[in-house]
Amino acid sequence: MAKAKSAFVCTECGAEYRKWQGQCSSCQEWNTLSEIRLASARPGSGAATGRSGYAGDLSRDVVDLSNVDLSEVPRLSSTFAEFDRVLGGGLVPGSAVLLGGNPGAGKSTLLLQTACKLAQQRRILYVTGEESLSQVAMRAHRLQLPTSGLQMLAETSVETILAVADREKPEILVIDSIQTMHLEDISSAPGGVAQVRESAAALTRFAKQTNTVLLLVGHVTKDGTLAGPKVLEHMIDASLLLEGGADSRFRTLRGQKNRFGAVNELGVFAMLEQGLKEVKNPSAIFLSRPEQQAPGSLVMVVWEGTRPILVEVQALVDESALGNPRRVAVGVDQNRLAMLLAVLNRHGGLFTGDQDVFLNVVGGVKVLETSADLAVLLAVVSSLQNRALPKELVVFGEVGLSGEIRPVPSGQERISEAAKHGFLRAIVPRANAPKQAPKGMEVIPVDKLSDALDAL
Repeated sequence: MAKAKSAFVCTECGAEYRKWQGQCSSCQEWNTLSEIRLASARPGSGAATGRSGYAGDLSRDVVDLSNVDLSEVPRLSSTFAEFDRVLGGGLVPGSAVLLGGNPGAGKSTLLLQTACKLAQQRRILYVTGEESLSQVAMRAHRLQLPTSGLQMLAETSVETILAVADREKPEILVIDSIQTMHLEDISSAPGGVAQVRESAAALTRFAKQTNTVLLLVGHVTKDGTLAGPKVLEHMIDASLLLEGGADSRFRTLRGQKNRFGAVNELGVFAMLEQGLKEVKNPSAIFLSRPEQQAPGSLVMVVWEGTRPILVEVQALVDESALGNPRRVAVGVDQNRLAMLLAVLNRHGGLFTGDQDVFLNVVGGVKVLETSADLAVLLAVVSSLQNRALPKELVVFGEVGLSGEIRPVPSGQERISEAAKHGFLRAIVPRANAPKQAPKGMEVIPVDKLSDALDAL
């Protein structure tokens, strides 16, 4: 009997090794290698074999790229406009979508709401591996959801799930969660790298062959990333992350990978007693500011996917009692904050080397683009000088190392969004200044950081 071959895969970067080692040579992470069993190659029987020895199906025809059908793939609405926005317009038949998030973020709630509503006109199979059918039914009753028509299955065996799905022929298959699924011919425990990868591969293969929408629920690790992301990211078509702490009633759904739409799209939901409710105007919830303006508070316009969102950034600068002042940033990159403080010292003439600097983006929003640079620096200056900025002021722009203010994409749309919310003054890069400002709004174009400080 031939010995089963195995390999060791890094759960962080996906690198493979023939033998186990403590540190991954690719990503330099420790203790991230897990063993997986490799399927043995099966010799072709009766198939044509070429000079290279490859045996396969030679009946397929080669198609010229110009002759490929360009008809748009029909999409299924999830009944949530924010969910459809992140997906790129809706669920695509034959696609595999991974939904991840912290425990209690609302992953199962979102999918249960979607499944119950869609089950009224489509065939849906909801497979739960973590909860019993009575627990799911109690949650649906508590959320006052329509329960008729939704097919439920409590199972963790992938073979059984595929057999039931082949018999029921659902249009949408929900797996909650992929970490609880297992294949019989793999000896490792459920949740391991081998089980997660092979289970996801088998389910995705079924979805592609039957044109079924596959929705997978994934857990996150301690550092907030999806468990085994590199193992799954090449198999799935879309990877979504539902973020939101237990102390916040708002949840943000962000697209990290999408073969059928834009990445980094953002959807906002509110967690209520009736489940998740979509927020039509995210800027309104992030701008709940007090009447008395405080120093260090400023509104900026960030671009999320295909729309602008107004969020408030707060800075607190205080004299440090330590030899090494602290730089704490929540919602923005901490290394970028340190770089911006160096630019402020060199080109703005304001020294913060002996000050503790704390930065926070209100509402739990994570700003991933550089358009927040100018707003961050002006908020720091406001707190450092202990002088409040005008409440009707909005700022955006990228700051370069030489102190120049660089333009950002979609500047006109950002200014228009700020004008809709009643802002009367805007400090923007000169290249983003419109030829004609919105009615009632003053746009101040700047070229350098010193120009922005003078404009204050």
